[in-house]
Order: sequence, then structure tokens, then C-alpha cells
Amino acid sequence: MPKLRLSRIVPLIVACALFMEQLDGSIIATALPAIARDLRTDPLHLNLAITSYMFSLAVFIPLSGWIADRFGTRTVFRAAIVVFTLGSVLCGVSQDLWQLIAARILQGAGGAMMVPVGRLAMLRTVPRRELVNAMTWLTTPALIGPVLGPPLGGFIVTYASWRWIFYVNVPIGLLGIVLATVFIEDMRGEKREPLDWRGFLLMGLALSGLVFSFETVGRRLVAGDVVGALFAGGALCVGLYLVHMRNHDHPIVDLRLVRFQTYRISLASGMLFRVGIGALPFLLPMMLQVGFGLSAATSGLITFGSALGAVLMKVAATRIIRSFGFKPILLVNAVINAAFLAGCALFSPATPHMAIFGVLLIGGFFRSLQFTSLNTLAYAEIPGTLISRANTLYNMLQQLGLSLGVATGALLLNLTMAWHGTHALGPRDFWPAFVGIGLLPLASLALFAPLPPNAGAEMSGHRRSDKPVEREDPA
Repeated sequence: MPKLRLSRIVPLIVACALFMEQLDGSIIATALPAIARDLRTDPLHLNLAITSYMFSLAVFIPLSGWIADRFGTRTVFRAAIVVFTLGSVLCGVSQDLWQLIAARILQGAGGAMMVPVGRLAMLRTVPRRELVNAMTWLTTPALIGPVLGPPLGGFIVTYASWRWIFYVNVPIGLLGIVLATVFIEDMRGEKREPLDWRGFLLMGLALSGLVFSFETVGRRLVAGDVVGALFAGGALCVGLYLVHMRNHDHPIVDLRLVRFQTYRISLASGMLFRVGIGALPFLLPMMLQVGFGLSAATSGLITFGSALGAVLMKVAATRIIRSFGFKPILLVNAVINAAFLAGCALFSPATPHMAIFGVLLIGGFFRSLQFTSLNTLAYAEIPGTLISRANTLYNMLQQLGLSLGVATGALLLNLTMAWHGTHALGPRDFWPAFVGIGLLPLASLALFAPLPPNAGAEMSGHRRSDKPVEREDPA
């Protein structure tokens, strides 16, 4: 099949999986208050249904590269869709919070293979000079999921049952399996590296301890000494993994890749950005429904403005990046995104719905540009032989950042309620959380400063300087 055709078809097939994942995530965020009422639990505890999924992604993503290299991208991609779809069905039949969390963890295990392996197939198929366009083909259809998610989720919750929000994944999953069978090659790694089981165990324990200690701090879900023990255990496992990594030829997560400047900066700044952005889908529906008293349908129609703005940006993303280059965009856009995140603190029950929609629309536009820039710049200096490892680490930290974002939003709400001395969420409890997450993108400014003006020029097509991009020795 011609390369040009593959550079469009393969990203679109991966986008089918990403569409299912994004639709699922945006729908459940809108449905959280209704799920909490049906399962008779605190709405703030439902953030566990989101973080457990993202945490599962982060833990199992390190296996995706090895499994794809060993068993083939098409085989693993199709199996991952099956697991994700099965997890969706189990979510729909859950009868309590813990059953829902267990089903979400299974979903996460499928998603951990589904999107990263699909993206790996794209990276191995598409030439570097076409990668920005391929990323656009990948993310544009996938962004339809977040656009449809809030209004569709609000409609389902208001006029049917929240359980149907998970059943919609079944036909999408079947379509993805058929397309993958027809168009994706069953590519395997050139070398069959042994699986680093010890590294996987240490990394899983490290993430478990750190994420769940952060998730439970200040929440009164477990005793304070248990939280401290979880954090200490997670930190210890991080140290043990670093020692293990230095003595292993093929570590499951290769942190040595941070020696590449553009990759290192994309990881660090992307983590800060995603923590802030990750809190938004949790905070907005909660504020509109629990704080302002709006129906799930109305809330969904308002919040889909954010995803609609992201879709509109994809039309212009390639041209903007080519015109200005990565560094100016990342610097200016960090400030713009911080302003729009913190600006949500100004919303009140009296704010016109169209005004909220407009702010979310414009904010989604600039958030999408930041995501596209970071996701593309990350691979600017990575040699082809290290693409699989770089893709694994990048996807793991991406999901970890989003998971910490949801936990951060829930923590800030709990701290605000404690400050106000209340036990039920009200309109005044949300503004500190939005101000807090709005500060995070600003912290990335210092990280972008060392980038050379022509960083990633081979991918962006922007040629501000004739000086070639300096690359570090990959050895």
C-alpha cells in the first residue's frame, strides 16, 4: 500500500481506538453525580472511577512496547480492543463502587495496550516529515469523542440510565477490530528482548504507592499512617528501580531517554500541563451539576464546548506550528492556557451559559495546540531504534499526569470544604480548585526557555535559523 495512503489510514484506525477511549472518559465525567446517587456514595469518591482507570493505564503501558515487539502490533492492538470492550460491559453491570473500580481497572489494562500500540504502529509506518500531519489525522477523529461525550452522556443520564454510557463502546470496538485486521501490519521488533519482570514489579509498586497516597491524603478514606506508608513505599520502589535500571540492558521503562533535550522538556512540561488539564473534566461537570444545580443534559451541552474548540484547532494546528515553530508556541500558549483554566474560577450560578460555553470553546482551542506541539516535539531527536521505548515512557507519564490531575482536583475540593467548614459541595467551593490548576501551566515556562529556536524544525517545517538542531549522542 502506498506510504501516503498508510500515513492517513493507520492514524485513522488508531484514532478509532482513541475515539472510544476519549468518548468513554468524557461521558463518565458528565455522569459522575448520577452514578454517585445510584450507587449511594459521595460524588467526590467517584473520582476513584476515573483515577483507577488512568492509574491502570500508567501501570500497564510499560508492557505495551515489549508485548507489541514480541507478538506483533496488529495482534496486540486487536486483543487490547477486546479487553477494553469487555471492561466497558462490566462497568455497565456494576452494582457498587468497588465493582465499578475493578471493571475500570480492566478497561485500563486494555487501554494501556490499545492506544500506545496503535500509536507505535503509526510511528513505525509514517515518515518523520509527515508526522505532524499524521498526528492531525490521529487526533481529529479522536477528538470527536470528547465533543460527543458530554452531550451524549448528559442525554443518556437524564433520559435513560448511566449504564448505557459504557455499552456504546461495543459497536465501536467491533469496528476497530475489523479495520485493524484489514489495514494494520503485524509488525514485530527487530530484536526479541527479554521482559524485565523485576522492573515491571518495582515500577508498578512505585506508581501504586505514590498515586494512592496522593489520592487519599486529606480525604479521611484511610488512616494517616497508612498514607505515609504508601508514600514511603512508593518512594523506596522508585529508588530501587533506578538502581535496577542502571544494571539492566533492557529496562521496562528506560528513564535514560531524558538525555534527549526535546524529549526531556516535553515529558516534564507535559506532566505539569496534563495535571492541570486532567482536573478539568472532573471539576467542570461537578461544578455545573452539584454546585450550580444544572441537569446532566445541560451540563453536557455546556462542557462539550471545550472539545469543540480542540477540534477546531486541529484544522489550523499544522499551519500554526509551521509558521511559528515549537518554542514560541509553547511559551505563549502556556500563559494563555493558565489564564483560561484559572478563568473558570469566575463562573457562578448567575453566569450565562453561553458565556461559559464561549470560554470553554476558546480554552479548548489553545489546549489542543499545546497537546499537539508537545506530542510531536517529544520525538524530534529520538532515533528510530528507540521509538518503542520512548513511546512507552511518554504514554505512561501522560496517563499518570491526567490521573494526578483528577486526584488534584478532588483534593483541592476537599481542602476547600474543610476551609469553609462544610460537608456538602456548594458554588463557592470550586474557585480555589480552578485557580490552583491554572497555576500549573505557568510552571512550565522555565522548562521551555532552554529550547533552541529551531527545536523540532524537521517535524514542524519551520526554519527560523539555518543552524541545524543540535542532537545529543544517542549512545
